[in-house]
Amino acid sequence: MVDGRITEVGRTSDGAPLPQAERVVDATSLLVLPGVVDVHTHTRLPSDTLPDRFYDDSVGAAVGGTTTFLTFNNPGTGISKVAQQTLRAGIAEWHAATAGESAVDFGLSGVITAQQERPEDDIPAAIDEGVATFKCFFVYDFGVDAERLRELLAVTHGAGGLLQVHGEDRQMLDDGIAAQLAAGRTQPRYHAASRPPACEALGTSTAIDAARSVGAPVYLVHVTSKAAVDVIAAARARGQPVFAETCPQYLVLDESVYGAPDEDCTRYVISPPLRAMSDQEALWAALQDGRLDLIATDSVPDHLADEKRWQGQSFDQISNGAPGIETLLPVVWGRGVATGQLTPEQAVDLLCTTPARMFGLRDKGTIEPGKDADLVLLDPDARWTIRAAHQHHSSDFTLFEGMDVQGMVRRTIVRGEDVVRDGEFVGRRGFGRFQARSLG
Repeated sequence: MVDGRITEVGRTSDGAPLPQAERVVDATSLLVLPGVVDVHTHTRLPSDTLPDRFYDDSVGAAVGGTTTFLTFNNPGTGISKVAQQTLRAGIAEWHAATAGESAVDFGLSGVITAQQERPEDDIPAAIDEGVATFKCFFVYDFGVDAERLRELLAVTHGAGGLLQVHGEDRQMLDDGIAAQLAAGRTQPRYHAASRPPACEALGTSTAIDAARSVGAPVYLVHVTSKAAVDVIAAARARGQPVFAETCPQYLVLDESVYGAPDEDCTRYVISPPLRAMSDQEALWAALQDGRLDLIATDSVPDHLADEKRWQGQSFDQISNGAPGIETLLPVVWGRGVATGQLTPEQAVDLLCTTPARMFGLRDKGTIEPGKDADLVLLDPDARWTIRAAHQHHSSDFTLFEGMDVQGMVRRTIVRGEDVVRDGEFVGRRGFGRFQARSLG
């Protein structure tokens, strides 16, 4: 290794001396993996009242084996009202707020909203500056419609970028929420009923049709249902460049959690919601055969007493999201590889290699000469229980509370430097570098 990059990969024969090195790390009985790349987080910006929020989530990422994460600057992450007016202002404010904060490497996918002034004018400059991917929503008060999406897909593709889409249909969602509220079903458990799989499938189909009409690729975030997988698979079968991810929560949790008491149920108000076991099985199958490309977290570091607070207001007033930046590798390995759903090689591809390649992180994702020395030493036999009390992220709960998993991160190395050793964070604030990316 030189200057944080891998210079040689090899092995010694039995009894042969190790090559000369300044430092030797004993990985006996451990697996050496590339650093995990999480391409979908909503890590919040530091604020006067919560100055450590971005940093704490980066520490959580490190402890969980994630060495690089991408985040969004959508409304709700701490971007100011002024910075929400234009894409370029939002990106500039995000850079200023995150400089010197992260313990691991990080990057940005810019969010494009209906309220921004001509974001298409800012897209080429953003790509030139290393923000190569963007995201649009159909839903929420900042979502765009299908015609606007077509325009943005064309501009983004023409400039060499990739547009990600939250694939839920706005009209069906609005109607679903209105129907639940009109019937007096206002508790958190009815969140899932308001946005069924058909809502996701229709939004996904609309996004794919828009991309097809302008000859652009499209990337679907947080796929949760068999219905959406089928739409994606059909498009790919006809040769359309459609890419998609799912998230750990949809692989290991199901809609039965909405039977929990209201105060507990608020933590599962995520969008799209958790689905039936049959959908979960369909997601695993799609990962196994390549119909889904990768796994990311959609991590939203909410607090139970703040964003997740429920004191009688209707479910549509509760923040949609939950933390996950620290549990990506533990859950996927512990409930995927350890149970035989995925091979170790598949897990590495889904968590490291494909995310890095698809999102323009040229120095990440594999262990080979010329790449950054981002490594994770994993004990594949260690069994442990996920508890919020032991997490390092900025949230105060985890969706996976009490879940038993197999496989524990013992060491995390970023560009040759230990950030986690013996399971404990030993890194420093500001060590992480912004990752300028290019898809060309």
